[in-house]
Amino acid sequence: MKIHAEALLFDNDGTLISSMESVYRCWTRLAQEYGVTEAMASTDLHGRPAAEILAEVLPAEQVPEAVARIERLEVEDVAGGVVLLPGTKELLQKLPADRWAVVTSATRPLASARLHEVGIDFPTMIAANDITRGKPDPEPFLLAAERLGVDPARCVVFEDAPAGLASGRAAGMRTVALTTTHRADQLTADVVVPDLSAVSVQVTDDGVDITTEG
Repeated sequence: MKIHAEALLFDNDGTLISSMESVYRCWTRLAQEYGVTEAMASTDLHGRPAAEILAEVLPAEQVPEAVARIERLEVEDVAGGVVLLPGTKELLQKLPADRWAVVTSATRPLASARLHEVGIDFPTMIAANDITRGKPDPEPFLLAAERLGVDPARCVVFEDAPAGLASGRAAGMRTVALTTTHRADQLTADVVVPDLSAVSVQVTDDGVDITTEG
């Protein structure tokens, strides 16, 4: 499939990188510390802000402290706990800085630490600190389009999680789903690919031509 866009918006964890081993290690420790191991066992951690996750299992007055705690745990666990997913570096190296952004549910310090660990320099990032409503709300992707100065309808979202894809669709953007963390039948998108190695780009005068292989 071929798509023309003015900007490419990438989720981070599960799309550009994988830190799932670190994530589960740190959240398991946090659950033990707060005595919510059983409640956390049925909680979806992927693609959601920490504050939203913790609000489901902790009293409201404990959430801010727990958010700060999980961020410390995850930042300290970055070294050796993050890997590039296939195709990431090759794709990003071809994109001009004003044509792409990272849109993540993680905080800016954590997302920055993870990307720097694997040698990725990002031009623009929308993180949990920048928004009031996380994915699946369209706010994160709409803000990224605004920062890049691009019409949302001219953006393409790359995501691995249902909530992120729903966010992109709600923002009026085309979507590319990666089956790095979910099965294809769990993902609703304009096109579904295994990972970014199935995506090629060619920069043009007015944007980027994207070719995908499912």
